[in-house]
Amino acid sequence: MFTGLIETTGKILCVTPNAGVTRITIGAPSVLVNRLSTGDSVAVSGVCLTALDIEPHAFPARFSADLAAETISRTTLSRLRPDAIVNLELPTPAGSPLGGHVVQGHVDSTATLVALEPITPDTETTDYRLRFTIPDTLTRYVVEKGSITVEGISLTVASIHGNEVEIAIIPHTYASTSLRTLSPGAPLNIEVDVLGKYAEARAEKTPAFTLTEQYLIANGY
Repeated sequence: MFTGLIETTGKILCVTPNAGVTRITIGAPSVLVNRLSTGDSVAVSGVCLTALDIEPHAFPARFSADLAAETISRTTLSRLRPDAIVNLELPTPAGSPLGGHVVQGHVDSTATLVALEPITPDTETTDYRLRFTIPDTLTRYVVEKGSITVEGISLTVASIHGNEVEIAIIPHTYASTSLRTLSPGAPLNIEVDVLGKYAEARAEKTPAFTLTEQYLIANGY
């Protein structure tokens, strides 16, 4: 499990199609690569992958991961090109503070970046307004002030109008993640809050069940 708090960024070194799978190789700071062992999970721009061919002493330090057909169809990773920046996060150890929200690394779909604009232009400390469109099938899981994962980043929804989502981005998030490298029209990996999915599934399986604020509080939501 992840929390959506990005530890660092990496850079795509190569994307290699092979029979049955596509392999990506990512250059990353050695402080992260040294913590990886073969078979470990690592979130790459919001996608949970399995670390392979770890080379902590290469320049730059690097690791690889194979993309299954499902990963290719659901995410942006196979479309990335060398030098593209990706967000990286290692799993959260049990008992650690949950700084973001519950992130599985199971991308639901991709969204389309509409704009990422500074609130106060020409100021280094400005915050930003991120706008993107999501598939209509995901809108029921997105609520104002709720959580959503964008490119692996745990973010809070400022508003949603139809299928366009707006999010406030603080200067630290802008400076420390891949968001600053993206242009309008870019695809974004999206994972909606899994707790909303479980609540919906429970309601569908129990026709008489009514989802109330009291129920959510009592059950840890």
